[in-house]
Amino acid sequence: MKQNNIFKLIRTVEQMNNENIMQFTKAFQHPLGISPILVLAELRTKGPQKQAELAETIGYTKGAMTNIAEKLVSLGFAERLYDESDRRTIQLQITTGGRDALKEAQTIGEEVFMQLFENLNEEEINQYLLIQEKIVQGIKSRKKI
Repeated sequence: MKQNNIFKLIRTVEQMNNENIMQFTKAFQHPLGISPILVLAELRTKGPQKQAELAETIGYTKGAMTNIAEKLVSLGFAERLYDESDRRTIQLQITTGGRDALKEAQTIGEEVFMQLFENLNEEEINQYLLIQEKIVQGIKSRKKI
C-alpha cells in the first residue's frame, strides 16, 4: 500500500511541476527555460565565472552549459569577458538585460507559486512546509554520505 501511495505522490508532484512550468512559460515573455534562469541567478549572485565553473556548480555538462551560454549571449542577457593576458580564459557575465529578465522570472515564479498554494489554509500550509523541510533534510543527509 505504501509503495502505491508513493507512486501516486510522484505522479501528483509531476503534474504540479508540469502545470507550474506551463503557467510560468505562458507568462514569461522570453524564450528561456529554468536552466538559463538558474545560470543568470548564479551570475548575479557570484559575478562573472568561467562556463566550466558554472556547469559544475549548477550540475550541467560542459556541452549543455555551452548551449545555455550561447542562448544567453544571443539574447543579450549575458556577455563573454576575455582575459587580456590569456585570451583562452573566457568568463560569462550577466548584463543589465539579464538582470531585468531574471527579476521578471522571479516575479512570475512567485505569482505562479502563490496561485499554487492559494487553495490551502494556514494549517495545511504549515503541514506541507514541515513535510517539505523533512524531505530536504533527508536529501542533505544523503549527500553527506
